[in-house]
Amino acid sequence: MIYFTSDLHLGHANIIRFCNRPFADVDEMDNTIIDNWKSRVTDRDDIYILGDLMYRAKTQPDDVLSRLPGRKHLVVGNHDHTWLSRVDIDKYFVEVEDIIILKTGIFTMILCHYPMLSWPHSFYGSYMVYGHIHNSVQDEDGWGYIRTRDRMLNAGVDVNGFYPVTFEEMIRNNEVFKKEH
Repeated sequence: MIYFTSDLHLGHANIIRFCNRPFADVDEMDNTIIDNWKSRVTDRDDIYILGDLMYRAKTQPDDVLSRLPGRKHLVVGNHDHTWLSRVDIDKYFVEVEDIIILKTGIFTMILCHYPMLSWPHSFYGSYMVYGHIHNSVQDEDGWGYIRTRDRMLNAGVDVNGFYPVTFEEMIRNNEVFKKEH
């Protein structure tokens, strides 16, 4: 199985307030997100993390990464540089890239932390899967454009119920989010 997630911000207490996350504190948030991950992803699964896995975490990155099953593919986000230099990348990740082009046989997906207004193969039906903007519906974050594009999918936990999701689940969750906003 293939899963997607983004912008977990494990260890980042202020993200609860910034994104209006339904957690009392950072420990509850981290434990819930990690438990949700472990409830779905096995070591036989591939999981694409579209950036900002951790930020300002008090725990060591190795302690967090060792708890997360799956073959992890990281698309680097703007906050990942704060912890990436402190881990053995090859121990935890299949790949660490700025952009990944994923071809599943049915779909082509361009995976990037940042949403792009135009992306490779966009005129041929590829999908732009992104993170970074969390659950923002502000025009300065590109929302006016994004909400009208069916092939732009937010992999962020704030849009996907704090779970890693399949491609099909991500499509459904984004449809609902776009209709509600």
